Amino acid sequence: MPRGSRVRTAPTWPRLSSAERDVLLELLVHGARPRSELADRLQLSRPTLSRVTKALVTQGLLVEGATELRSITGRPSEMLHVHGPSHRFLGVKLTADRLFAAVTDLSATVVDSTEQPLLDHDPDVVITAIAEVSTRFPGLTALGVTLGGVVRAGRVVHAGFLEWTDVPLGARLAEATGVPTAVDNDVQALTAAEHWFGAGVGTTSMVVITIGAGVGTGLIVNGELVEGFRGVPPRFGHILVDPAGPHCGYGHRGCASSFLMTHVILRQLDGSPTYAEAVERVRSGDEQARTVFERSGYALGVLIGTAANVLDPQKILLTGEGLPLYELTAPKVHEGIADTYEDDPALIDLDVQPFDFGEWARSAAVLAIRKTITAGRPDGR
Repeated sequence: MPRGSRVRTAPTWPRLSSAERDVLLELLVHGARPRSELADRLQLSRPTLSRVTKALVTQGLLVEGATELRSITGRPSEMLHVHGPSHRFLGVKLTADRLFAAVTDLSATVVDSTEQPLLDHDPDVVITAIAEVSTRFPGLTALGVTLGGVVRAGRVVHAGFLEWTDVPLGARLAEATGVPTAVDNDVQALTAAEHWFGAGVGTTSMVVITIGAGVGTGLIVNGELVEGFRGVPPRFGHILVDPAGPHCGYGHRGCASSFLMTHVILRQLDGSPTYAEAVERVRSGDEQARTVFERSGYALGVLIGTAANVLDPQKILLTGEGLPLYELTAPKVHEGIADTYEDDPALIDLDVQPFDFGEWARSAAVLAIRKTITAGRPDGR
């Protein structure tokens, strides 16, 4: 988009002190609390906590709510809440053929959404499409964009399905929209969003596994998102399952991805079905489809069991557009887990989350929230 075509000026995000960020994050992730509990949890003196919360209320980021009795013997305490409507964030998830967008408030509650076809992979066209979507939602504080691929410091190093190499997407979108922009790998963003606002709230270790067009893995260790040195997200999908198995999209033979990627599953079936048609064939008793899906289900179990061996996580979250594979072959999945996991498989907390591209768009908005709040922290998280 040409210079001078910025859509709007984003609302000003206040410059937060370290203590202010800590308080805001505590309430954002763990919910409303009274000042006394905040002071204890964050190891702040009562005068310091009072000064910090007063500043956050003045800045419009917190509001004081009704009193609540927090113990049998104590007095009712006034609760502090994050003021969700104070800021709005746009999240965009890019796939090979569609653009999914969601607008959230500061508490990551979705307030609006849209989607549209992605008719061209040319970066200029995609940037223009995202900028046009942003014009529908005035008053944005920040923008988050996620996609499958390697992203480093807002630059798309490589995204195979878009055929992109070395695209400075973050900088170009910030220029095109006038809105601060964060860009990241989609599974990394989803993992962070689930840790802050979803199934992983309260966990210090978690694995997210996504199956579908690709196989993605995200890790939370010691309460933090694991990020590769070169910007490459964790890649458990290429562990060996069967050396005589099919080839994955990267040419590896018999790895988990070679059994789990949707297009690899489909090319093993007669008639060139869609994934939905293949699923229906399994449900209707088609022997060929059942055999292919069960082999893939076993490979998924090996992947889950390996992740549990490596990390010993509190939770493993499974999702993605390929999720019907688990629903149709759960016994085979658990057979693969039992054959791989060293301990009792009952110890694995496997959380199967329904798939929705809207949730991926929300996670892109959460990326924008995270980057906005944590700006200035040494780890940037």
